[in-house]
Amino acid sequence: MSSSVAFFQYYYKVKSKNNSTLFLFLLKTISLFLLILLLINPKINQIETENSKPKLSILIDDSKSISFFNETNSIKGVRYSLMNNRLLKDKFHIDEFTFGNSTQVLDSLTFTQKQTNISNAITSINELQKNKIAPILVLTDGNQTIGTDYEFINSKQQIYPIVFGDTTKYVDVKITQLNANKYSFIKNKFPVEVLLNYQGEESVRSQFVISKDNRVVFRKNITFSKENNSVTILTNLTSTREGLQYYKASISKIDNEKNIKNNTKYFSVEVINEQTKILVLSSILHPDIGALKKAIESNKQRKVEVFKIEDFKGQLKDYQLIILYQPNTKFSKFLSKLNEQNTNYLLISGVATDWNFINRMQLGIKKNAINQPENYAPNYNDKFLPFYQEDISFNDFPPLKDKFGEVTISKPNQTLLYQNINGLATQQPLLTTFNENNQKGAILFGEGIWKWRSTSFLNTNSFQEFDKFIGNLVQYLASNKKRKRLEVNYENLYPSNSSIRISAFYTDENYKFDTRASLEILIVNNETKEEVKLPFSLVNNSYQVEVENLNSGDYSFTVSVLGQKLKKYGRFKITEFEVENQFTNANFSKLQKLAENSNGKLYHENDIDKLIKDLLENPNFYTIQKSIKKEKNLINWKWILATLIILFSIEWFTRKYFGKI
Repeated sequence: MSSSVAFFQYYYKVKSKNNSTLFLFLLKTISLFLLILLLINPKINQIETENSKPKLSILIDDSKSISFFNETNSIKGVRYSLMNNRLLKDKFHIDEFTFGNSTQVLDSLTFTQKQTNISNAITSINELQKNKIAPILVLTDGNQTIGTDYEFINSKQQIYPIVFGDTTKYVDVKITQLNANKYSFIKNKFPVEVLLNYQGEESVRSQFVISKDNRVVFRKNITFSKENNSVTILTNLTSTREGLQYYKASISKIDNEKNIKNNTKYFSVEVINEQTKILVLSSILHPDIGALKKAIESNKQRKVEVFKIEDFKGQLKDYQLIILYQPNTKFSKFLSKLNEQNTNYLLISGVATDWNFINRMQLGIKKNAINQPENYAPNYNDKFLPFYQEDISFNDFPPLKDKFGEVTISKPNQTLLYQNINGLATQQPLLTTFNENNQKGAILFGEGIWKWRSTSFLNTNSFQEFDKFIGNLVQYLASNKKRKRLEVNYENLYPSNSSIRISAFYTDENYKFDTRASLEILIVNNETKEEVKLPFSLVNNSYQVEVENLNSGDYSFTVSVLGQKLKKYGRFKITEFEVENQFTNANFSKLQKLAENSNGKLYHENDIDKLIKDLLENPNFYTIQKSIKKEKNLINWKWILATLIILFSIEWFTRKYFGKI
């Protein structure tokens, strides 16, 4: 075809021919042939073989417990031996990871991670190396501080733990757990529960002490033995002074005890000087009312009176908080008085609630409800700011029941719990709070909160967590203090070397959240007088700052709004407690169980040569050869294109030279 086109151009009916004609004919023929070849772009199928080596994942514990056991050099030495073994590198493709709080690709080893999550590290690598031959080496002391129990992990990959640290079991007494109320009322007793544990063979005696301001407020002698190695102490302490009070719980050292850092724990109690009367008005009888009464009155400074709506003849002003349970039209005059008197309230709805009535009462909240019940499970919001409420496994609580419909809120609010409908998380509120015009309110969209109290008891063998949650809500709602434009959320106690996160909520004069402000915090060590000044960052609907590397001690702080006279003062304490320093030896038994459950094997740090030999000789770790069919271009289009340009250029200049253009 190319020669035909060239012949037609240079010979067909061409009268004048010379020596250049043949040259141009050949140029055109070759050029057109290459152009057609370029357009066709012929391809061929080629089969290639590819060798896929098995993966070897090395997980290295980068937590502080490794340095506490003085095993940093040992781990680095073992890592060097593994990474520089030529035979091992020839057989495996080796990947290195570190783990502590989280798992990440190895960059450097610092051994400063404040928590250890072995289960997450193994699970992450299993997911990463899914459907591959990829044994896992875990270099660790086996002591985990967060996460699920790793010894029962169902791993598809064989796991080879390498244990570091002293596996000898030393005698040890420690405070395993301490539970105390966060709040107490003045001249009231608050319970303290302490769990003590002993590790050893011989019978020993020790003394447990609770002190405040270097003064002993509780003392008890304890006897431990191999059989009686756990003791629970229950006591009640008296709140004698208003404000934030710090306590120290400690158990004395026994002979030959190696680790005494786990012998002490600190706790704090905020003592409040007030009494609260709460009124519950209900249109129906329901077990929720009994659960609320028990939870609220678990604090002896609170008294609950329950009335059916038609039987109440008293005055709302005699109570600090009104709980309206499933209101209907019978509540009309009481809701009107609530708005007139700016009385604080908690409204709980359910299937018997008259939402058409509530929508007419101008509470700032409406629900487009239909006469169809729906189950609403809770979804915890950790950004909730009006008061501090820890997650008590809200997401595992059973659903509440309410009429189905969309909620519309027309005034500023903060939501603690969102609705989860059949496993689908939504932004619809389940428990939300208001603070407007010096009136506080909250609405719980659903009945069945008695099930929450029962579930909390089943999970923890105590009503304490649920009662504390209701107590926090009641304390917030029952307070008649005028809302402040600057609110700060923080903990009273922080463990040593932990990240201290403080959040602030700032509003304009209309009590609307103001994103334009600049906030800063000044933290002062009360002993050394050292100061740290940091700016807040705007994160979603709050200002937050994170402080690290503060030494143990008492601190006071001031949060300021730049350009405003608003300031908020507070204090907190950093204890000497470090969870990574609470262990006395490596956890050999759990690592052994992990290896057995995954068909792996446990090694000590001195057995690296044997480990390498076993890995090299293991027939399960083999290279897979794959045949891959690849489609390749028969021509190199770049060279063809360049040749085409050159040939067309030569043809053009030749024709130009001989005057054929």
